Amino acid sequence: MDTAFTEEQDEIRRTLRTLLRERCGPDEVKAAVQTAPGYDEALWRQLARTLGLPGLALSAVYGGVGCGVTELALACEETGRVLLPSPLLATAVFAAPLVAALGTEAQRAELLPRIADGALTVALAVPGRALPEALGLVGARDGAWAGGGRAGGVQARLDRDGGAGWRLYGQVEQVLGGHSAELLLVAARAGGYTRGRTLLFLVRAGADGLARTRLTALDATRPQARIELRNVSAELLGADDGGSGSGEAVAEALAAVGTAAGAVLAAEAVGAADAALTRTVEYVRAREQFGRPIGSFQAVKHRLADVYVAVQAARSAAYYAAWAVAEGGAGGTEAAVAGGLALAQALEAQRTAAAEAVQLHGGIGFTWEHDAHLYFKRAASDELLFGPVHRLRARAAEREGLFGAAGRAPYGGHVGRGGCGGSGGSDGSGPNGDGTHDGPDGRDGPDGRDGPDGRDGLRRAVTV
Repeated sequence: MDTAFTEEQDEIRRTLRTLLRERCGPDEVKAAVQTAPGYDEALWRQLARTLGLPGLALSAVYGGVGCGVTELALACEETGRVLLPSPLLATAVFAAPLVAALGTEAQRAELLPRIADGALTVALAVPGRALPEALGLVGARDGAWAGGGRAGGVQARLDRDGGAGWRLYGQVEQVLGGHSAELLLVAARAGGYTRGRTLLFLVRAGADGLARTRLTALDATRPQARIELRNVSAELLGADDGGSGSGEAVAEALAAVGTAAGAVLAAEAVGAADAALTRTVEYVRAREQFGRPIGSFQAVKHRLADVYVAVQAARSAAYYAAWAVAEGGAGGTEAAVAGGLALAQALEAQRTAAAEAVQLHGGIGFTWEHDAHLYFKRAASDELLFGPVHRLRARAAEREGLFGAAGRAPYGGHVGRGGCGGSGGSDGSGPNGDGTHDGPDGRDGPDGRDGPDGRDGLRRAVTV
């Protein structure tokens, strides 16, 4: 593994940081989120046309830059540093890879060049507030997040009026950028309850029966919307021939996008955490109490040192996750595990850095006029949208095979003693009636079951 960035990657980071420092200060961010689209459209066009940011990870065949996940992660680290409100996450990280993976050649030729040059913004809408489940970041890939039959979610049926299209009916909450996107990528259930499958559909802005409402979000820099579909005309993404239009292909594509998104979101969270730490260090150096800067007090130094260690560790994990995706592909187990763990670590670091920023700024850190609350809200919102942290780690442990197949708990772990025990019932009782399992030698280890080598299975579990 070569840990050094290339000259091109360093230039992407340097150019983007310079531009955002000039155009995206705290006052500009607060002004941008008050606009109708929720972001600075002029800045978005500049980022698209001069830097090719929306098409950074798209193939040059479709007008993209032709880079990969690593470059996109570096770019998002810089956008996270300034809390840039933009359609970048929804369009380039979530939607564009799905169009590239599942779309027909005609759909790719129509949509991807417009995405690459910033002319088209896209939002991914999955029902039930289940974005992390749909992307495979938390929970098993069983499709339960999509609903089915009349159980909720979005239902799809073939157009009964003789058309070749589909009709969608349902409602989706918390769609990132959904109120302003020109195109919606909607996950819907087709085929009824017993033979149902989850497919992705393209819904154009302004379609009859489509209602979009911008919601009041905890983090205003990530605008969210409620999408209501009342017999809306839609186009299937891909061809319904058992290939790209099949439910299994959609699930695989969503999981691959989730793996890459885990690395990118981790890098973005690291950028925000690093910015919060930098601002706090600058403040404690200037703020004086008892005739000396408060940053000179040992207690303050220790707290900031802990934040620094957490941020640097999270940065290393995010870079490794991006490298794993770039080298091994988004479908590999190593990349999936690395992405989930990196995101969990980055969210924790972001939460810690934001909380310490508020605390160490003192009374001013709690005011609406100060910038500290922007980072605190981003940290809280990210964990609600893409976590929680313990479920990200439980899913990574499950992918790695640290838990058996039996008795999987709803949070992604296992029932029994602490979610890591044996294959007993939901009350933790195993063959011995007390949650323990005798090993081959008749003795039981601390977790109640000996491994094949005679050692207790707990040693494997603690590596999580």
